[in-house]
Amino acid sequence: MRDFHTPGRSEVFATEGMCATSHPLAAQVALNILAEGGNAMDAAIAGAVLLGICEPQMTGIGGDCFVLFNRAGEDQVRALNGSGRAPAAADADRLRAQGLDTVPLNTTDAVTIPGAIDAFCHLAETEGRLGLQAILQPAIHYAEAGVPVAPRVAFDWQIGAPTLQGAARDHYLIDGSVPTIGQVFRSPGQAEVLRQIARHGRDAFYAGEIAQDMIDALNAMGGGHTAEDFLATQCTETQPVSGTYNGIDLVEHPPNGQGATAILLLNILKNFDLSRLDPFSAERVHIEAEASKLAYDARNRFIADPDHTTHAERFLDQTVADKLAALIDPKYAMPAAAPLTESVHKDTVYITVVDRDRMAVSLIYSIFHSFGSGIASEKYGILLQNRGSGFNLQAGHPNEMGPGKRPMHTIIPGMLKQDGRVMMPFGVMGGAFQPTGHARLLSNLTDHDLGLQASFDAPRAFADGGVLKLERGIPPSTSQQLSDLGHSVQVPETPLGGAQAIRIRTDGVLEGASDPRKDGCALGY
Repeated sequence: MRDFHTPGRSEVFATEGMCATSHPLAAQVALNILAEGGNAMDAAIAGAVLLGICEPQMTGIGGDCFVLFNRAGEDQVRALNGSGRAPAAADADRLRAQGLDTVPLNTTDAVTIPGAIDAFCHLAETEGRLGLQAILQPAIHYAEAGVPVAPRVAFDWQIGAPTLQGAARDHYLIDGSVPTIGQVFRSPGQAEVLRQIARHGRDAFYAGEIAQDMIDALNAMGGGHTAEDFLATQCTETQPVSGTYNGIDLVEHPPNGQGATAILLLNILKNFDLSRLDPFSAERVHIEAEASKLAYDARNRFIADPDHTTHAERFLDQTVADKLAALIDPKYAMPAAAPLTESVHKDTVYITVVDRDRMAVSLIYSIFHSFGSGIASEKYGILLQNRGSGFNLQAGHPNEMGPGKRPMHTIIPGMLKQDGRVMMPFGVMGGAFQPTGHARLLSNLTDHDLGLQASFDAPRAFADGGVLKLERGIPPSTSQQLSDLGHSVQVPETPLGGAQAIRIRTDGVLEGASDPRKDGCALGY
């Protein structure tokens, strides 16, 4: 039980239905959809689309999604890949000829075709009950009437605003300025797009005037995107991958998402008795950081479009994880993982809803970097993602940029199962941090017996790009210990991630938690 003398929040408990997400309006809308007779899929889509109005720096209809879900009365977890592809004109050779070794973030080369709308329309038809008209009505209303800007959103908006270019500045600034806390943001252009989708389905977005608005914006900046690229967009049903940690099954979306990285990371951590460590100690942070370096090195080598991914099964192989774990020195930080792992590897962007029938949906939806590419369509203000920057330009690499390919994705929905039963849909937003966030959550719950909300509240660390990022909740003494072990310690400008979860207890009660790093909440009824 938490200490009620100190600031914090309790878990939320309910029996009929629940939503946990990063903005309270979206959580409330999801519950309203459930009360109107919709199921968890209807509610998740309704809330997700609204998040694009509440948090436009994070997500929107110009982005991608991944979804894990089970049907009512079933414990089989299903997966849907709603990530878009590079246009047919994508050309890694052209970028290499310009002397580039990465795909530039805020250019048309980074813009892949939005995949989320196709996925939402497919799921509404195949898994939902209410239909697009009812599901999209709340987002249409708020896009037109406006949403007061929440504190965390205002903070992120200020940081991301320099990304905005051209028409995006007209659509996502108010009188040329970043919106302030409580100022009302409206997006009438998106309201009209959603009306057309509600009336005519996915083709309203991928053909005709709306698609042409996006194509014109891209072509005006030198992009080679075509009507055929948009028409060809299609989501893909896939098979989840899973691993076991302390008797709990972690179910992840397969590549091109990075979910398998979390499974590999946990398999590495099995080699260490984390339960004997203080959950907030330097020793625990060090071992987790070193394991993350090794798991992310594997991710960078192999995860790509599923048609191009090589050795994906290696992420689930405990023998491989054991070999990687042997490379960890408990007393010193490795400067870089890649040179150490050659011998091992030589063969080789949330909302969650649970309804009264215990259909559980784990949905993550993103435009990648803050405000995506910073490019928006002129008429409708559709912000276009920069997921193409997830490709690399290494010739012959499975994740090399190429026509019609899906890039490696950072966004990963999660699901926990125990004894064959779906027990918790969850997600941890935060770009590359997400596999570490998934592993840390499961370790917090099972190695250290932290409560669900306490597991979210606990300070976080992340080994990223040669730096160990520590949130301010980690005391200076611990930071100094980690520096002494050889880590290059840094306090990031923004906190690490933003988690949401709903635990389905064995007594049937729903238990929700929402990350205080965001503006959102868990709501139930």
